[in-house]
Amino acid sequence: MIIEDDERIRTSLKIALEEEGYGVDAMANGEDALEKLRVGPVDVVLLDIMLPGMDGFECCRQIRKMSNVPVVMVTARLDTHDIVAGLEAGADDYVTKPFVLKELTARIRALLRRTRLADHADTMSFGKVTVYPEEAIVTKEGTDLHCTKTEFRLMCELIENAGKVLSRDQLLDRVWGYDYFADGRLVDVHIRRLRIKIEDDPANPVHLVTVRGLGYKLVT
Repeated sequence: MIIEDDERIRTSLKIALEEEGYGVDAMANGEDALEKLRVGPVDVVLLDIMLPGMDGFECCRQIRKMSNVPVVMVTARLDTHDIVAGLEAGADDYVTKPFVLKELTARIRALLRRTRLADHADTMSFGKVTVYPEEAIVTKEGTDLHCTKTEFRLMCELIENAGKVLSRDQLLDRVWGYDYFADGRLVDVHIRRLRIKIEDDPANPVHLVTVRGLGYKLVT
């Protein structure tokens, strides 16, 4: 699904992605897109920040209330605050205009790629958190945490490597599936989002810890 108010950009992007083999719904505003999402699921959302009425940040927050669909923020602004705000709103990734179609489709393919999981027992646990790989469910004390697909992949990667320090570049490669246009902010914001969900005190994490200058590790 493309959510873009500029008709020229919306149409050309729809045609380009259809030529790549994707089925595309193109929406001009957030309100119509949310109604469409309520009717049926989509695989990936490309969401422009600058929209009439409901802006992209609020649209992303509303999407997150109903779905864990991967969301790519599309912005014409390079402002770090806008990029981080989009990720904090629940986006999985971002691209800036003007973007190269090859880069965009690489990101889409990475988001669509099936979660890479090694052989595990039926569940994986640490602290108060339990992960059910086959169902893609994460719970804390029996309550679902409603993780996005990217958050779930990140959680599984950290659990698979519990006790080991993983750099931002390693996590970008293993979770997002690319490194040649990598941005460490994707990792930082997703770690912060996971901490809010799994830590009793996100400001003082005991499980998802930062190893200064090196990366992150999961402490069980």
